[in-house]
Amino acid sequence: MATGTGKTVVVGLSGGVDSSVAALLLKQQGWNVVGLFMKNWEDDDDDEYCSSRQDLIDVMSVADRIGIDVEVVNFAKEYKERVFAEFLKEYQAGRTPNPDVLCNSEIKFKAFLDHAMRMGAEKIATGHYAGVREFNGGFQLLKAEDGTKDQSYFLHRLNQQQLSKALFPLADIYKRDVRRMAEDAGLHVAVKKDSTGICFIGERPFKEFLMRYLPPKKGEIRCLDDDRVLGEHDGLTYHTLGQRKGLQIGGIKGGKGSETGEHAAWFVAGKDMARNVLYVVQGHDHPALLREELQAGQLSWVSGTAPHTHWVYAAKTRYRQADAPCEIEAVDGDACRIRFAAPQWAVTPGQSVVVYESRVCLGGGIID
Repeated sequence: MATGTGKTVVVGLSGGVDSSVAALLLKQQGWNVVGLFMKNWEDDDDDEYCSSRQDLIDVMSVADRIGIDVEVVNFAKEYKERVFAEFLKEYQAGRTPNPDVLCNSEIKFKAFLDHAMRMGAEKIATGHYAGVREFNGGFQLLKAEDGTKDQSYFLHRLNQQQLSKALFPLADIYKRDVRRMAEDAGLHVAVKKDSTGICFIGERPFKEFLMRYLPPKKGEIRCLDDDRVLGEHDGLTYHTLGQRKGLQIGGIKGGKGSETGEHAAWFVAGKDMARNVLYVVQGHDHPALLREELQAGQLSWVSGTAPHTHWVYAAKTRYRQADAPCEIEAVDGDACRIRFAAPQWAVTPGQSVVVYESRVCLGGGIID
């Protein structure tokens, strides 16, 4: 990466080791580094589940050690309007959204980017494991060198303007080396545990959180194969395709489709929103859980134009998934059809399908 030669870069600092080392590296490369701590959630900012108070303390400690200034900015209003409202709307419709994707395109690379430009920054940077490079007069989003940590999936909605201003200092660095760098620099976050889960939910039980905004609506759980009633659910909102835990129907004998024995696990296979029925099947590899193709909408292509159809690409329908060979069969405006070489498990409406050509992330859309 080119040295900063005194130019200003605003780094999003979260209080974790990744963003801390990103700031450290940029400082070492000669950039004028300014840290920005974003407060995106304040509905229940307490110590039990929301760690923002401790995170800010960690940010200030790291900034002091590195020798950079920090600004604190509140994007809670923007977050609620652009990310959380959409999150609730999708769950209410029976889909399973990915708010981290929306947070990146709407907050970290829009509200944060706009704020940084007003501060006089040349670039912004984050601790994401991804890369960006100039290519043929434009910018490409790349997978990170550390494939186990690659976060390009969550960044696939970034456009050319956003990428032109973005730096990802951890693009070519492995996580183990990031922690070592932090330790060598005397940063106490070197051993801090990585945050997990959705940013505004933290470590709290997900269903418990959703119930505060989307009240329970009980209905039947039925077997997809023979329509038997197996139990009762609290609300379709709280369940997602492929879900195994929390159904509370374990031990019930199966009928058709019980490939692995009559006491095989049950999985969510569908929702009838009109009748408020949750459909389940028995066995991880039940045909109802497998899809060879999908429809996607709300398309967002990094280059600004759709990829060629009928070329061999790879795609993910969820973050923790190996790349699956596929082809884009048709693109019609804001929608496309993608066909996979092998059936994909639990393709979930509301989640993102992200398309790759080797290490280059081309973009993607929301699964219909």
